Order: sequence, then C-alpha cells, then structure tokens
Amino acid sequence: MASYIFLTTEGYTFQPDADSKVPDIENLQVMGFSAGGTEDQAFRNLLEECPYLAGTTFDEFFCYRLSQGYERTRRDFSLRGQS
Repeated sequence: MASYIFLTTEGYTFQPDADSKVPDIENLQVMGFSAGGTEDQAFRNLLEECPYLAGTTFDEFFCYRLSQGYERTRRDFSLRGQS
C-alpha cells in the first residue's frame, strides 16, 4: 500500500498577527494523510478515517503519493532564524 497526502486549494490561512498590513498568504490546506492500493482507495480510506471532513465546506481535494520513508525526510525551518 502507498501513502498519500491530500490537499485542497480552497480556503486560506490567517497570519498569527491578524492585524498585520501584509495580506494573508494564499496556500494549500492539508486535509490529511491516508494509505491505499490506489489513489481512489486512499481517498475512501481518508474519508473513513476522518468522517468529520464530510461536515466541512471543502469540496475539491488532490493528492500526491509519498515516497517510502518520507517521515524520515522531515526538516524544520524558521524565517526568524535566517541570517
């Protein structure tokens, strides 16, 4: 079975300082992670594992297949820590 990340372009995110003059960032929303033999099966599994998604106003999702061992490839970054 392959692992997938499911995302949507619907919605937007507020910055931590909502009073900022900088506009909110257009971005992707991570809807969840799931596994399946195909993308379709993984999507069905996602909906079974996260039934609350059906109660949201999100509609259009897309996914990417994640490589094996993707969990070990995480790297963290900080804008404030840059020189």
